Formats: sequence, C-alpha cells, structure tokens
Amino acid sequence: MTRDKIENFAILDFEASSLSLESWPIEIGLSWIDKGAVQTWSSLISPAATWDMNDWSYLSAAVHKIAFSSLACAPSVQVVSQAFLNTLAGRQLVSDAPEFETHWLTRLLHAGGYDEVPSIENFEHISFALYSGYALDMLYETLERRAAPHRAGPDSARLAKSWLKASRF
Repeated sequence: MTRDKIENFAILDFEASSLSLESWPIEIGLSWIDKGAVQTWSSLISPAATWDMNDWSYLSAAVHKIAFSSLACAPSVQVVSQAFLNTLAGRQLVSDAPEFETHWLTRLLHAGGYDEVPSIENFEHISFALYSGYALDMLYETLERRAAPHRAGPDSARLAKSWLKASRF
C-alpha cells in the first residue's frame, strides 16, 4: 500500500437535522491523509432558507449534541460549499454511509449554487481494495477501539486514522 494511493481519497461525514427524506446537513467533516498525517476540516452549516425547519429532530440533536440555536451563527451554505470544494481539491470522496452522505452533499451543494455533486465511494469497498490480511485487521480493530463521536470532523478523522494505522503494515 503506497501513501500516494490513500492520499487520493477524502473521507466525508455529515451530521444532519434528522434521518428523514427531507433532512438537511447541519455539519460537514472531511478528513484525508497528507504526508503520513490525518488532516481534517469541518464546519457547522447555517440552514438554507428553502430547507424545512420542521424537519429538526430532537432525537438526532441528542446524538450529535448540536443545538439548533448554534446554527444561527454558522457559515452559510454558499460559504461552506465553496470551502468544501476548495478543501476537497480533486480527491475522491469516501464514506461509511454513502447513500446518506450523497443526499446531504446534494442538498448542501445545490443550496450553495452548485449543480454538480462529486460521487462518493463506499469506505468498506475501498478499504478492502486498498488493504488485506493483517493491515485490514488493524484497520477494523482501530475502528472498534474508537467509538464514533457523532460529530462530522471527528467521525471522518476516525475513519482516516484507521487507514493510516493499516498503511503501517
């Protein structure tokens, strides 16, 4: 496994208003490996005017611990969309929940004024393509030992750290 190969990917995670079909993103996290270290960018997202505020789930908020009131001073969908695309810098997106992440990325980018939405590959599929044997064991052991914090930046970094661990074998 070469470092160059894993540096071509960025792991995406969102926290959202709920898990319904009408849900919208409230936080985005992106992590990647650069020169042997995990780098992470994340941001809260101020809701777009077109998003249904009735879709806010207090159950979801209890999981990610992001209060609705904290979104009022968050960056706009336009600012977050532009920052995301600049940070992505041509890397291939990967997620452990690509269907959900595609939904929220589409909502974010369309609200931010972008028509094109980058594709998102499945973390497990890419992991099995990149690693095997003991390295793959270390990847999943690393994930099992670190609970998901349910915040977009730390969640994406958790997955990237498992790749970094696996790349050492």
